[in-house]
Amino acid sequence: MMTTQQKKWLIRVVGALVITVLAVVAWQRYTASRKDKGFAITNGRIEATEVDIAPKFAGRVIEMRVDEGDYVTAGQVVALMDNEPLEAQLREAEAHWQEAKKDAATARSQLEQRESEKIAASAVVAQREAEFVVAQKSLARSSTLAAEGAMSKQQEDDDLARVQSATASVTAARAQVDAAEAAIITAREQVAAKESAVKAVQATIERIRSDIKDNVLKAPRDGRVQYRVAQPGEVVGAGGRVLNMVDLTDVYMTFFLSTAQAGRVKIGTDVRLVLDAAPQYVIPAKVTFVADVAQFTPKTVETFEERQKLTFRIKAHIPPELLRKYIRHVKTGLPGTAYVQLDPQAKWPAYLEVRLPG
Repeated sequence: MMTTQQKKWLIRVVGALVITVLAVVAWQRYTASRKDKGFAITNGRIEATEVDIAPKFAGRVIEMRVDEGDYVTAGQVVALMDNEPLEAQLREAEAHWQEAKKDAATARSQLEQRESEKIAASAVVAQREAEFVVAQKSLARSSTLAAEGAMSKQQEDDDLARVQSATASVTAARAQVDAAEAAIITAREQVAAKESAVKAVQATIERIRSDIKDNVLKAPRDGRVQYRVAQPGEVVGAGGRVLNMVDLTDVYMTFFLSTAQAGRVKIGTDVRLVLDAAPQYVIPAKVTFVADVAQFTPKTVETFEERQKLTFRIKAHIPPELLRKYIRHVKTGLPGTAYVQLDPQAKWPAYLEVRLPG
């Protein structure tokens, strides 16, 4: 059993130790605050850009090729939608395309026929004009001879009738040429219409094929699958989410700084991140966003007293090349501490030198 004097002595020793420990802690905090004078310290949480993978059209999910937590690369097929209705539309469009091509070929043949008819009509015009010239010459001779009494008046009248007939024939032949030209114009318009119909059906085929291609859902970028929102057999609407993933090359921490500190932060400011889950590592980052408008700090970030002060929301992104190097180790949602270099001339202390996994 301890005597009263021994108990008093033990209490004095313990009290001295407690005072010593408190003094050491206070000194460490004081020296740290002096050492970190050019820096701001705040807390935040690691986040990443989320991407929803969804079909362009309503349909049934027939296959899911990834599970939650799987790492996917850009262009990787992650799900398949039912293409049967689109494939039926494609077959129908291809049949219309064949029909449209035949109609266009028929229209081109008719155009060639109308052009041939014009050539023939032009030849008839030339023939009728030649006959008209001959009839005029014959009339001139008969008129001269009839005036001299060497030819009967009847012959002159017959030559005059032939000239008049030739004139009518030339007029009729030229009308045939005009009609042929009008027919050619109509035929060309029909060819243009048929060829436009062919192009329209071709465009429809290309659209349907593109829709079929879009029904093969692919990862738009490298990342990790967070949720399988739909399951095989389910019907989803146009734009309905099938998968949700995070882009692990676009990772950042969001934090808040007071107005006095935020005023010294600009885009590109260096930041060091220390995560609660891995305090042995120091991750480099750079400020990529500073809010233009101040706001009250959210309850989940600071104490009630701190929330009374206006703050600015800031984002610091981790370099993409660093993320790619450790991409399969990147986790989002982790809380941590952000050290912001307010003074560009301030030297990073040794405990904030960049340290990454080997």
